[in-house]
Amino acid sequence: MKFGGTSMAGTERIRRVANIVRAQAAGSGDKGASEVAVVVSAMAGETDRLVNFCREANALYDPAEYDVVVSSGEQVTSGLLALTLQSLGCRARSWLGWQMPVETTAAHAKARIESIDAPDMVESMSKGEIAVVPGFQGVTENGRISTLGRGGSDTSAVAVAAAVKADRCDIYTDVDGVYTTDPRIVAKARKLKAVTYEEMLELASVGAKVLQTRSVGLAMKEGVRIQVLSSFVGEDAVAADQLPGTLIVSDEEMDQLVEDGLMERQHVTGIAHDKNEAKIILTRVPDKPGAVAHIFEPLADASINVDMIIQNVGRDKGETDVTFTVPQADLPRAQAMLEDRRGDIGFNRIITDSKIAKISVVGVGMKSHAGVASTMFRSLSDRGINIQAISTSEIKISVMIDEDETELAVRVLHTAYGLDAAD
Repeated sequence: MKFGGTSMAGTERIRRVANIVRAQAAGSGDKGASEVAVVVSAMAGETDRLVNFCREANALYDPAEYDVVVSSGEQVTSGLLALTLQSLGCRARSWLGWQMPVETTAAHAKARIESIDAPDMVESMSKGEIAVVPGFQGVTENGRISTLGRGGSDTSAVAVAAAVKADRCDIYTDVDGVYTTDPRIVAKARKLKAVTYEEMLELASVGAKVLQTRSVGLAMKEGVRIQVLSSFVGEDAVAADQLPGTLIVSDEEMDQLVEDGLMERQHVTGIAHDKNEAKIILTRVPDKPGAVAHIFEPLADASINVDMIIQNVGRDKGETDVTFTVPQADLPRAQAMLEDRRGDIGFNRIITDSKIAKISVVGVGMKSHAGVASTMFRSLSDRGINIQAISTSEIKISVMIDEDETELAVRVLHTAYGLDAAD
């Protein structure tokens, strides 16, 4: 079970979480008791507070010491949850990243989990003790504390689930499942019973905020079944086995759910939007071999992720315009880097626009169904929404539009693909 920062924000909410954990451990209905490991995030806002302390102490901080500071937020909540569970009559103890241990790479502040060796924790769980694990943290080969980067607790939870060979990894969040789109934009958005790993990966990568991309990729690799649930349920919460969240499963399990009549197969599973992109246009780039490499190699070296790329048809003078998108936060850095290399690249002007949005349509059904793209383009055209760029993958079509038209585009497409819930 994994609980995010909003679920752990203060002692009252931690008590609520403890009740949910106790109910799951005890089992309910025809479900027997479960062996439970719980992964927790820091209290909402706490990591930001700790990051600010680091910046005030030393603007050019050492990432290894930064990790020591920011990992303490999860250490506090893991201890508090263990104490609260004990007050409710449960046997519980915390297992810090270095105690299990969760071994990671040495890339401080953005480490990756390499292995989890937890025989002692597994043994204590088999004796009925609830294990409480701080998410987001691990230990490097040379014994230094490390952290996994933002959203890392989801990845910790999936990794722990894989290490203890859990039946399921329940991720409790402030939403009660994965929806066809953001319910705050479309009131008729529907909660999905199940989504495939592949679909969830695409949805997470194009703006759906429910799960962190890396955690879904790890679940897919390790075959960990994930269930997304809401932690904002009553004190006497029933066990998660009884709650209808959204399951994230393999293609095979999805096929079985469809066969058993528990799911309908839709061509499109969901619509995602992302306003955190910025557009860069380089005008009059020489239309010759190697010119595009000069643009994108320095961006790749600086770990700036480029998404949509359009190269216009070459002009008579052997020149072309190149348009691409980068994360909005990286725009100033990307712009400065390209200006530095103006001589190598040979472009005329840089034009930037951060008032754009990316709208994506995702669904495994696209593999075998023609017409998904034409429906998208026709629906947006009918409402006068201009498409500035397009990118596609096997199960996703993304378009770039003006930021002002985001909500309208999401509503129009949700209706066009028949995703609206019946009244």
